[in-house]
Amino acid sequence: MDFFISTFIKIFFIMTPFFVLSVFITITNEATLNEKRKLAVKVTLSVVVISLVLLFFGQHIFKVFGITLDAFKIGAGALLFLTAVGLIYGNKDGQKPTDKNLSDLAVVPLALPITIGPGTIGVLLLMGAEFNSFSKLFLGSLALLCAIFFIGMMLYLSSLIEKFIGKDGLLIISKITGLFLAALSAQIIFDGIKSFFNL
Repeated sequence: MDFFISTFIKIFFIMTPFFVLSVFITITNEATLNEKRKLAVKVTLSVVVISLVLLFFGQHIFKVFGITLDAFKIGAGALLFLTAVGLIYGNKDGQKPTDKNLSDLAVVPLALPITIGPGTIGVLLLMGAEFNSFSKLFLGSLALLCAIFFIGMMLYLSSLIEKFIGKDGLLIISKITGLFLAALSAQIIFDGIKSFFNL
């Protein structure tokens, strides 16, 4: 039980749930309640699939394609930076996002790299190598699924949280989130370059 709880807490906070929630609220501020809930479900399912694949097959996939974690950091950081720019400057055409446009955001950037960033990927790859018994693998996988479920529920109930924040608060969160995302993307890219060149 201690192993399950410690693994759950570790995964839950590494996925930065409150940061993910703020990005989700910002991106879906013009969406309907139904669209938000659909997106929350899609993001949760995407995170489950990506996380389990990384846990069980991550090391093999990276080896087969010759991808290093450093290269992934640089690529993920670049994608994250584009998202940050969009949040800071807003939707220039002023159009309300459609259900199709929101669906496109489920995997990139909401699931990857915002929820499952390079840090989470590194932890999942490491856990996959460390779970050397069936009991550890079972409990670790269960802890992972529980952590993702809790984050998914936070996203699903984001409208309730949004009501307390208000439009002005949402606008402020949007700009601040964009700035933090830009800084985070830069840090991810710098870390990737630094590790790549052994600096």
